[in-house]
Amino acid sequence: MNHPLLLFRFCPVCGSPHFEVNNVKSKRCADCNFVYYLNPSAATAAFIENEKGELLVCRRAKEPVKGTLDLPGGFTDMDETSAETIAREIKEELNLVVTHSEILFSLPNWYLYSGLNEPTLDFFFRCRVADLLCLKAADDVAEAFFIKREELNPEEFGLSSIRKAVGIYKGANLP
Repeated sequence: MNHPLLLFRFCPVCGSPHFEVNNVKSKRCADCNFVYYLNPSAATAAFIENEKGELLVCRRAKEPVKGTLDLPGGFTDMDETSAETIAREIKEELNLVVTHSEILFSLPNWYLYSGLNEPTLDFFFRCRVADLLCLKAADDVAEAFFIKREELNPEEFGLSSIRKAVGIYKGANLP
């Protein structure tokens, strides 16, 4: 797959076709000197366990990787913290209210959407929710269910950072 910057041919400020590669993460306009840096978008994902210690997983309802397993979460909106993002996404996707969240780790990722391979920085949270009885798959989640830690197979998760995070989770003794 081509580097995302190669898809941008014209300067977004002046429209010049002299929008040239500056380095691996930026392009510079030879006419107006505008420099565009391709930085990662922020995204979140959550580890939510039930009282048995089973992990809540989702099945993706939409592309990319429709039909594969995923963790609840999504992209950070402008003027939103990552903690606000994970609470909003869990409410939108699962109808659950987050009562506590803590960041465990982050991982870089590439997210292919509408033909553009977008760099992301994914923040992984451990979350507690108010009431699992309210669980209802919605938004871009086809279904949501719990899996025992020992039955988790990271290869069933479609996004590379989620696969890696599930592998970390499965092998870790998180308090």
